[in-house]
Amino acid sequence: MPYRVVLQRLAVRDLDEAYRYAARHAPLTAGRWLDRFQAALATLADDPQRQPHARENGKVEAELREHPFGRRPNVDRSIFFVDGTTVRVLRIRRAQRRALTKRQIEEADENG
Repeated sequence: MPYRVVLQRLAVRDLDEAYRYAARHAPLTAGRWLDRFQAALATLADDPQRQPHARENGKVEAELREHPFGRRPNVDRSIFFVDGTTVRVLRIRRAQRRALTKRQIEEADENG
């Protein structure tokens, strides 16, 4: 059963910031990075439960999972939960960022 993948407002902002960062530091490859990242997010439509629980899982009622992207140690994470037939991507975290707090998770979900 295919799921619909929706990026919440803060996830869109996170992705935009990540792209702008990449464009400043590697302008020739930033567009390809963004295309690959978006293609990776689209794979969540097939089977989002295949992804591991996020380190933030347990901070809120929803079962949070993460979709890792990139090569270690620079792995970016998309933090999401499944809402019926919709995958809601709450935030996108760069590798070096700390885990989300409970408040940050709630804020991402509230802001659709």
